[in-house]
Amino acid sequence: MTVPNDSDRLLTPAEVAQLFRVHPKTVSRWVQAGKLSAVRTLGGHRRYRASEVYALLDESGIGAPVEVIAP
Repeated sequence: MTVPNDSDRLLTPAEVAQLFRVHPKTVSRWVQAGKLSAVRTLGGHRRYRASEVYALLDESGIGAPVEVIAP
């Protein structure tokens, strides 16, 4: 899978959930389990590093089209 140049981009829980085809709450559980790490915004919302999400996608063998998360 090709990682786009903006791999340091932060993704929302909904974007990550869409990539993995799971519920956003599942993404939160992955953080609690240590499978993924989250960055908190000033407002307290969780965001996920695209590079880490892509690595997890590759590791899981799911893969995703780049167009799904392109701005």
